[in-house]
Amino acid sequence: MRLLKEKIKNEGIVLNNSILKVDAFLNHQIDPELMMELGREFSKRFADKKVTKILTVESSGIAVALTTALFFHVPVVFARKQKPSTMNENLYSTKVFSFTKNVTNNVSVSKKFLPPGENILILDDFLANGEAAMGLVDLVHQAGSNVVGIGIVIEKSFQPGRQRLIEAGYQVESLARIKAFEKGQIVFADDNE
Repeated sequence: MRLLKEKIKNEGIVLNNSILKVDAFLNHQIDPELMMELGREFSKRFADKKVTKILTVESSGIAVALTTALFFHVPVVFARKQKPSTMNENLYSTKVFSFTKNVTNNVSVSKKFLPPGENILILDDFLANGEAAMGLVDLVHQAGSNVVGIGIVIEKSFQPGRQRLIEAGYQVESLARIKAFEKGQIVFADDNE
C-alpha cells in the first residue's frame, strides 16, 4: 500500500536495525485519515470472508481495527493485557510474547464478547515472529469460532511470523512488508504494491 509505505519512509525511525518506531502515526499519535485508508484496504482484502467480528490486542491495533470494522459493520473486540478488577471470570486467556517490549503478557477476552460460531478477522499493527497473532488465534479457537484471516499493518518479512501463520493455514494480508533494515534505512519487499 503506497500511502502507508510513504508514511513509513517519511516518519518511521529505525532503531538498532531491528525495530521500526512509528509512533508519529500509529503507536502513540494516530493519523485518522491514514487509519481510514488502512481500514478500507483491509475491508477489500477480506471482502469475501463474511467477517462477523474483528479481534485485536490492546492498544496499537485498536485504531485500525475500528476503522476496518466500520467498513464491515461489525464490532471490535480487543484482548486486554492487564486484567481489570471488573473482568474476573468467564475469560479466555493466553500468553503472548512481545518482541518489541521483550515481555510476555497474559492477554484475556471476555467470553461474553467472543461467543462460539463467529467469523473472526484478526488485525494487528506489527508482525515479527507471529506471537501476538498466534495468541489471538488461540483465543478464537478457545471460543469455538473461526479465524477467517489475519491482517497486519506492517510486517517485518525478515522475521518468521508470516511463514508461521501461513504454515498454520491462515490467509495473511500485510499492508507494508519490510524486507530489511539496512544502515538505518527501510527496504520494502518487492511484492507489496
